Amino acid sequence: MTVKEVLHATEDKLKKSLEFVQRNFAEVRTGRANPALVEGLHVDYYGTPTMLKQLASISVPDAHMLVIQPWDQTAIPEIEKAILKSNLGMTPAVDGKMVRLSVPQLSKERRQELAKVVHKMAEEGRVSLRTVRHESKALLEKLEKDKVVTEDDKFRGIDEIQKMVDRYGLKIEELLKAKEKEVLEL
Repeated sequence: MTVKEVLHATEDKLKKSLEFVQRNFAEVRTGRANPALVEGLHVDYYGTPTMLKQLASISVPDAHMLVIQPWDQTAIPEIEKAILKSNLGMTPAVDGKMVRLSVPQLSKERRQELAKVVHKMAEEGRVSLRTVRHESKALLEKLEKDKVVTEDDKFRGIDEIQKMVDRYGLKIEELLKAKEKEVLEL
């Protein structure tokens, strides 16, 4: 394995860490309707746990309403059960062909709690970046010990890894600031 391959693998892992943070942020409810709030819900569809986004189209007719239209109308009772079992804090309104979800406004206290949750998610993302850096650095040190790469190449690789981690850390900070603003604004 070369330094270039290690750097490429490191970049891939850092991208996955960033995507994980983005997915987690998308699931945080902000008082605005967003399909990501319910897409990941698992519905018992003929005995098989199936993600809601695979069973129905999810649309946002306005800022405080989600409309779920299942392709198979017989799934509506199970979709309703899945929503009620989730901790979304929303009650579905069923009208035969679709399920409507009204997204309530959040209280100031709940917004502050969500801001703390978002900060915790960002910190988990930063920990993930540091873990990737540590693993990649250890791999480069092992390659140098095994005489596959030179000491200079190892140090250049470590410097490049640190630059990548810093770049992805800044991206997480930008996401955090945007999500925090979204959560706290009325």
